[in-house]
Amino acid sequence: MSYFSITDVSKSYDDQPALHPFSLEMEKGKFLAIVGESGSGKSTLLKIMAGLEVQDSGEVFLESLPILNPNQKIVSGYDEIRLIHQNFHLYPNSTVEENISRQLLHYEKEYAKSRVENLLKLLGLTDFRDRFPRQLSGGQKQKVAIGKAMAVEPDILLLDEPFSSLDTIQTHRLISELKEIFSELGTTVIFVTHDLDDALRLTDNLIILQKGKVAQTGTSQQLCEKPKTKYVAQLFSPINKLPNTKNSYIRPADVKLRTKGGILAHVTDLRFLVHYNSLQVKLRDTELTWEVDDTQRKYNLGDRVYLSWDEKKLMSL
Repeated sequence: MSYFSITDVSKSYDDQPALHPFSLEMEKGKFLAIVGESGSGKSTLLKIMAGLEVQDSGEVFLESLPILNPNQKIVSGYDEIRLIHQNFHLYPNSTVEENISRQLLHYEKEYAKSRVENLLKLLGLTDFRDRFPRQLSGGQKQKVAIGKAMAVEPDILLLDEPFSSLDTIQTHRLISELKEIFSELGTTVIFVTHDLDDALRLTDNLIILQKGKVAQTGTSQQLCEKPKTKYVAQLFSPINKLPNTKNSYIRPADVKLRTKGGILAHVTDLRFLVHYNSLQVKLRDTELTWEVDDTQRKYNLGDRVYLSWDEKKLMSL
């Protein structure tokens, strides 16, 4: 048996499936990102993993320990598996130190004190130990929430959209810091998010959920180059439908821009991005508008351009 395993877990609400049978085998110390839009079943799955939600079918095991749901256990949840929510769940009238130490009230005092000091140092919160949540930035609050969860030395951390309230700069910095911390501690991490970019900053091990079903699993390269559905393909970039075909698509970055030879189009919109101009081009004699990358920043509004591509880059979806 693998370190953490889930077998055919499913869940419905009012006869509406929220999660179709889902299975997972995960080794200790690994990171996994589960990516999907709102309503895809991500949060339901995490609650079942943590023993905080009653599943309709299936089982969850941490090594040989069965993870019981609230119908099977008087006090739901496990110290071994901690779920971190997107809205922090901090005690507003307790300091940073008190928020973390409250998880250790039933532990030996010397151990509790040492554990809190280690976490404050590890998370860069030592200088903020006496502050209240209202005096912290969003990133600092998230660190305190993670410190609370890590106080009891869990084997698995489940992160439920933990960065949704932070700006992009805060998110990127915090993910980088946490990845280093989790790796150092050997913590097994499952991170759910709707943002593929956030997921890839933590791990390249991905599961894509759509409407409660697994759409695809694999690395970012596998999913980007060989997507099985339009939904998976569009997580990585826009896709352009080829004219006069039923299900052939090409990515903007794979379209070649020429001054002659290929499909004729006209530039209808232009956006300046960091590494290239993103063009909207209207294909001649069709109703199609494509998005293409102008890496040389050569074309302007109203220009005509010819489009071609490598047939090997086409996706059938």
